[in-house]
Amino acid sequence: MSSPPITDPPLARALFDDVRWSWVWLIVRIYVGWQWLSEGFAKVSSPVWGGDKAGTALTGWLAGSLAKTTGANPDVQGWYATFLRDAVLPHAAFWSVLVSYGELFVGLGLILGLFTGIAAFFGTAMNASYLLGGTVSINPILFAFASLLVLAWKTAGWWGLDRFVLPRLGTPWQRKPVPELQPKPI
Repeated sequence: MSSPPITDPPLARALFDDVRWSWVWLIVRIYVGWQWLSEGFAKVSSPVWGGDKAGTALTGWLAGSLAKTTGANPDVQGWYATFLRDAVLPHAAFWSVLVSYGELFVGLGLILGLFTGIAAFFGTAMNASYLLGGTVSINPILFAFASLLVLAWKTAGWWGLDRFVLPRLGTPWQRKPVPELQPKPI
């Protein structure tokens, strides 16, 4: 005996499953995407982020974050400071380039509506990293909007390339059959 499936409330079905509301996600996507794209482009074109001096700016940010680990209520928790000190700081140039291009690609993915859910997920991961590192600025707003885009992955890219790409690719749990390769006639 199986139990009946749990259904989403009508508001959630409308916002996350109904393409008639995809214009809402287009506005959110463009806003969040532009924030990521402009920051990513600035970093990629900066020598201290993505150029020959990559890692310089990130090292400064890391020093600021590590300084926020003291006091009764530190802005940066000890476990995250350990990660920053032991995993990121020794490889600052690598992480700097990764962050720069990550921001750029998240922005492009969101603006183009290509793999919107994946782009939004990686945006939330970067926002969480910045927040855990003690940087607030616009990060809570972008985190909230990108989290909603992750939830709306099925319709958020409707006014974008996902509308055409996702039906052809399918999903990992429901793959489209791969067409067999046929030999070309001579």
